Amino acid sequence: MSGTPSRVERFLPIVGWARTYDRRWLRGDLIAGVTVASLIVPKNLGYADIAGIPLQNGLYAAAAGALLYAVFGTCRQISMGPSSGLAAVAASAVVAAGITDQADIASFVAGLTLASGLLFLVLAVLKMGWIAQFLSRAVVTGFLFGAAIDVVIGELPKINGTSVDGSNSFQELRSWVGALGTGNRATLLVGVVSLVVVFGLRIVAPRVPGALVLVVGGLVASYALDLGDHGVALVGDVPRGLPSLALPDLGLMWDHVIPVTLGAFALMLIGFSQTAGDARAFAAKHRYQIDVNQESLAQSAANVGSGVLQGMPVSTSLSASSLNDHSGARTGLASITSGVTVLATLLVLAPLFSQLPKPVLGALIIEAVVMGMMNLPEMRRMYRVQRFDFWVAIAAILGTLVFGVLAGVMIGIGLSLLWLVGVATRPDMPLLARQRGTQVYRDASVNPDDELPEGVAVVRVDGGLFFATSDALEDRVRTLIQDTPGVHGVVVVLEGVNFVDSQGSAKLDDILVLCTQAGVTLRLARLKPGVRAVLVREGFVERLGADHIHGNIHRAVEAQKVGAGTADEPGH
Repeated sequence: MSGTPSRVERFLPIVGWARTYDRRWLRGDLIAGVTVASLIVPKNLGYADIAGIPLQNGLYAAAAGALLYAVFGTCRQISMGPSSGLAAVAASAVVAAGITDQADIASFVAGLTLASGLLFLVLAVLKMGWIAQFLSRAVVTGFLFGAAIDVVIGELPKINGTSVDGSNSFQELRSWVGALGTGNRATLLVGVVSLVVVFGLRIVAPRVPGALVLVVGGLVASYALDLGDHGVALVGDVPRGLPSLALPDLGLMWDHVIPVTLGAFALMLIGFSQTAGDARAFAAKHRYQIDVNQESLAQSAANVGSGVLQGMPVSTSLSASSLNDHSGARTGLASITSGVTVLATLLVLAPLFSQLPKPVLGALIIEAVVMGMMNLPEMRRMYRVQRFDFWVAIAAILGTLVFGVLAGVMIGIGLSLLWLVGVATRPDMPLLARQRGTQVYRDASVNPDDELPEGVAVVRVDGGLFFATSDALEDRVRTLIQDTPGVHGVVVVLEGVNFVDSQGSAKLDDILVLCTQAGVTLRLARLKPGVRAVLVREGFVERLGADHIHGNIHRAVEAQKVGAGTADEPGH
């Protein structure tokens, strides 16, 4: 598209790309849409099962997500639909609410989806996409890894036809191990073969849609071998037809308002972080712009639509989006094609899935979460690059396994906030020394051969100067005065300070008093204009003296040496 989009095109991106559509893109869009549908139909059956809702409801969500994102979304390659991570969060919210009736679970998940859509709308209207940054990548990686383990443990009974109990993943696993000898042999055989097929295809023929092959093979085996008569559990009735509009039970939502609120917030954070990141990646690859706030609106529409169509939460599927891209998708028509294909499946093929063996569905789910949520390369990278991030991810994994998926998300958010507070309140304040033969001042701790100026301590603040960091600066200056022999001057370098609040500026007054009482001269260097303006309004510049503020570190140090506490050169 060329030119500046109109207001209508910004609100409805489909208008823009439809107006400028090139017919040469049609073949690629149609092929991509059908190809993606062949991937997401079997997977979404599994995602619905994770959430504990009827299988067809997963297809309702897939259709709603694909069609509505095509209307409102700005990324041309994104495939919007249910995901294993979101399904796990929804299932955990159901457990937290203590709901067991099948109809109530379906209504609750739809209401949770609708609530997350409304949160996305708030995010778009207030332009608060930055809120997703409170969920760090380490936390997301750990949470998804833990959720995947939790889902795998929950699916193991389907593989051998047993039942388990327990309040967390470890107890469920112990219960399953204890019941290994009580399972159905035919079920175990089907489950093992299904796992070998779906994981084997990924290894020997990664381009073959393993999920589709597994579902088709499972259905053929079910009909041909009468697996149901041999004690293999089947998924049961999957009715033919399109979804109908229906609001969730608002009374049920109100009765469980806390799990709904926590679940919707978790879904919003995870969904936005996934979609925004994937959308940026595809836009950069194909050299076009996306609108992050419009992406929030698109996710709002997709989740609200899924909620009122009795579906489940939707977001980006990276595997489906990548397949969409590789298959030739150029516009949202590919997403529309996927949505229409899913609807056609509901109209024509839905009853066939009634004979799908549950161990096949279990293997399908296990493969989806293991390959889509267990990011071992990222865990190894964090261990190698930043050990703290690795342990944060481990904490998120353990929190998810011990306390549940929804609690794991909340623990992850808490860890992210604690890490953010820790970093914000403890900025680096290195002591600087002069590189020999130059006027360059560097961190003395990493450059031990540099020269420390005699009688002058130079400290740099690497972060904002505000209520959370001002005390740390005062403590640092006090320590320097006490530990630096013969010190008669302190130079505080503020080149890394972009922001100072009223408490920060007041703290500089306290530091000035501290220095004066100790017989030490305070000087500042490399102030940014915005910071200097705050200090002028505070009156600090006048009390310090403009000649004690310098344009670079070398001038500040030399002025202190020459004046022995009284500067004799211009500050700038």
